Amino acid sequence: MELVASLFASDNYTAVKKMMDVSAMRHAAIASNIANVSTPGYKRVDLSKSFEDELKAQIQSRDADAVSAAVPRTEMDSLTPSTRADGNNVQIDRELLAMSTNTMNFDALTNFASGSLKQLKMAITGRPQ
Repeated sequence: MELVASLFASDNYTAVKKMMDVSAMRHAAIASNIANVSTPGYKRVDLSKSFEDELKAQIQSRDADAVSAAVPRTEMDSLTPSTRADGNNVQIDRELLAMSTNTMNFDALTNFASGSLKQLKMAITGRPQ
C-alpha cells in the first residue's frame, strides 16, 4: 500500500495531474471563445500568463505541495487587438489551433499518467496488462 501512496504523492504524478487540470480549464476557455465568436464586444479569455509562469517555476522546484496548491485562473485577454468593428477580439483560426494544440497536450499527459499506472499494475501483478 505504501508503494501506491508514494506513486500518487510523487513529484511527477502531482505535476501531471495539475497540468491535466490546467489543460481542461484551458479547453473550457477556448470553447467559450469559440462559442462567443459572434458576440459583439466579447473579449477572449485564456489562462493567466502569471499563473503559467508560477506553475512552471513550481514544477521546476519539484515542490509537490506547491504544485498541488496552485490554482489556475482565467483572465480576459486585453492584449489581443480587435480587428472587428463590434469590439470582439476572438480570431476563430487562432482558437481552433489553440484547441488542437491543447488537445494534443492533454493526450500526451493522459498517456504519461496511464503509463505510470500500467507500470504499477505490472509491478503488482507481475505481468503486463
